[in-house]
Amino acid sequence: MVDQVFRFPFDAMASRCEIRLAAPNGHVAEELAEAAFAEVRRIERTYSRYRADSIVSRINAAAGRYRVECDDETSQLLAYADHLYRASDGLFDITSGVLRRAWDFRHPRVPTQDELAPLLALVDWPAVRREDGSIFLPRAGMEIDFGGFGKEYAADRAGALLLQKGVRHGYVNLGGDMRFIGPQPDERPWAIGIQDPRKPDGIVASINVSQGALTTSGDYERFFDIDGKRYCHILNPRTGMPACYFRSVSVLAPLAVLGGSVSTIAMLKEADGLAFLAASGLAYFAIDNAGQQHHHSISGDYAS
Repeated sequence: MVDQVFRFPFDAMASRCEIRLAAPNGHVAEELAEAAFAEVRRIERTYSRYRADSIVSRINAAAGRYRVECDDETSQLLAYADHLYRASDGLFDITSGVLRRAWDFRHPRVPTQDELAPLLALVDWPAVRREDGSIFLPRAGMEIDFGGFGKEYAADRAGALLLQKGVRHGYVNLGGDMRFIGPQPDERPWAIGIQDPRKPDGIVASINVSQGALTTSGDYERFFDIDGKRYCHILNPRTGMPACYFRSVSVLAPLAVLGGSVSTIAMLKEADGLAFLAASGLAYFAIDNAGQQHHHSISGDYAS
């Protein structure tokens, strides 16, 4: 018997999300999807900076005052953040979330250097102290933010849970960051469209994927335009200004958390991002600010 594929749209992490999975019947599929929803929402509840009871909010509230004990999962995510800081030469810095105090993408206004300077003084991952399973932010006003890889981590966790429960065909899509559990029931890959960063309803490429993860970072999720120049939400932690070389970078990787980290770092590296992508050894599809497409070892159909 060939299992049916069931589709479950839902909202989480401020994104439109979807789970597709193959199951013998709708009841089984719904139970599996509910388990995946619960895992995604657990991660959102635990690490959201917008929830006062999350561990991230407790760490930030203690900045400059006292250290906070971390559980093993949080310690592992902090260790991963430290790895990303080093791998990106300091461009991926989870203390850079404070810059959002100066940028409001609902209103088209570029902050002044006088506004950015005091915030940039708080961006300082090397100053953060991690010892014996605890963390201390040494200056009042400092913050950490897992927004750079939290959604991708949730996609990985939900995908692993479904695989553990016996699902062999399907995927988890959290706002465009996707973790694949396996191909379609007839073994055909899933054909995934890559959004045209300048046409909300347009597709610029179709990528065939069966395993691993496909993630995208781009300048089209939160942005405003002034005098023909786009200002997006991906901010350089050294200057406080938005990345502007790429319109979007998609990466195919074994895990969503890896793909998302690589695509974000490539955006932050600006023109050096292509060399970084090539050195990563991962398949990618990138569009620069002139609309030029760049891709490596990624299958599918491309539009120009």
